[in-house]
Formats: sequence, structure tokens, C-alpha cells
Amino acid sequence: MKMKKEGTKFPVLTAYDYSMAKILDEAGIPLILIGDSAGMVFAGNENTLTVTLDEMRYHTRAVSKGSKNAFIVTDMPFLSYQVSIEDAKRNAGFLVQDGAEAVKLEGGTSIADTIKAIVDMGVPVMGHIGLTPQSIHAMGGYKIQGREKKQRKRLIDDARTVEDAGAFSIVLEGIPADLAKEITEKLSIQTIGIGAGPHCDGQVLVIHDVLGLYDNIKPKFVKRYVDLKKAISSAVNEYIDDVKRGRFPSKEHSF
Repeated sequence: MKMKKEGTKFPVLTAYDYSMAKILDEAGIPLILIGDSAGMVFAGNENTLTVTLDEMRYHTRAVSKGSKNAFIVTDMPFLSYQVSIEDAKRNAGFLVQDGAEAVKLEGGTSIADTIKAIVDMGVPVMGHIGLTPQSIHAMGGYKIQGREKKQRKRLIDDARTVEDAGAFSIVLEGIPADLAKEITEKLSIQTIGIGAGPHCDGQVLVIHDVLGLYDNIKPKFVKRYVDLKKAISSAVNEYIDDVKRGRFPSKEHSF
């Protein structure tokens, strides 16, 4: 909130394991999101709908051990908060017990009561509207939201409702930049963009996309900062060659 008032942009990255969380934390990332994107980049599934609460709890425990300073937010996966408010509260509590400091829920007005209930039990909530991956079947796939006037108004209303329900921040995914700007200016809470243009208070990307480790899909909004897939392949090929030729292990690697 202080960064929003000062106009300082807020960087967010995902992590799913101890080692990566430690790297991001030591690099100074202020917020680590344990995304249900793990289902795709970590487990190889086609979408996020297969991710279970137990899997998110596992990733949360691992990341929390690697992060000492970053604020940790965990995605509540599909079916962990849609069935009932009591289920949602209990499952949010499990994630906090595993090390999360906040949880993220997808949806707007339809889940306002759920957001409020979780906040009222003392768990901070990050909202998520626009292109919500847990609703891709209802949306007809990964399509940009908010281009039509009616849809645009609904997203503005959703954003306001999420804020009124007590969320401390809200992810805006896959919406036009001008709409993200309007929502950001209307809200007092922080907006975190992904595929929503440059006007949000912060930005989030999946770490595997940033590092070039995942290329099954290549969204327009992703910026690849390094091609680690190529570097890793090169190292593995060198290792294979060393072993086959008897260069490894050498005397210095033996007891």
C-alpha cells in the first residue's frame, strides 16, 4: 500500500519450490505467488484445473522454507473455495498453517461473500479478475476479457466489489491496458497486472516464462529475460559426453 501511494511499481514472481523461492527472496522480490500455474509448468498439465489443495499445500511448505523476507501468497485451487464458504475458510486456514501469509481467489462479485469470510477470520486475500484460468471453459478458452462495453462495466464492478469485500490487492489478467488503468485509478488497493498493460501498480509473471524454461505456450505479455532451457540442455549434453568418454568423475571428484 505504501508503494502504491508513492507510485513505486511492485514486482511479483511465482515460485513452487524451496530453491527457487530462496533465489527470488535473496534477489529482493517483495511478493512471491505460489500459483496454481504449477499444474502446467511444474506438473505438465494442460491447464490449472487439475491442481489439488494437497498439491498447493506441498508447494506452500516448500516455498515458505526458502523465503525469509518476501510476502507469500498462495492460490486457492479449483474446488477449494467454490463449494461453500465453510470449505473456503477451512482450506484457506490449511494454506496459512503451511506457510502462506495470504491466499488468492479468482472471481469478482460472485465470490465477494467468500472473500469477506476469509478476511474476517484473519487471512489476507488477494483477488483476481479478468481472464481467470479456473473459468476457461466458461470463457471459451484463454481470451482477453473486457473488450465489450458490457463486459468492461462488469469488470469494473467486480474490482470494486472485491475491494469492498476486504481484499488487500487484486490481480488483473488478460484485459485491455486502458481498462486496467481505469480500474487502478478507481481502487485504493494495489492492482497487479499480467497481460493488462503498464498502468497497474505492479506486475506478475510465471518464473518459468521469465527464465525460458517453459515454452508450451507463449503468451504475448511474457518477456523472456534469459533462455535457461538452452543453457541447461548444453550442460546436460556436456555431462553426458563427459561420462561416456570417462572424463567424469575425474581424480578431483573422487575420494
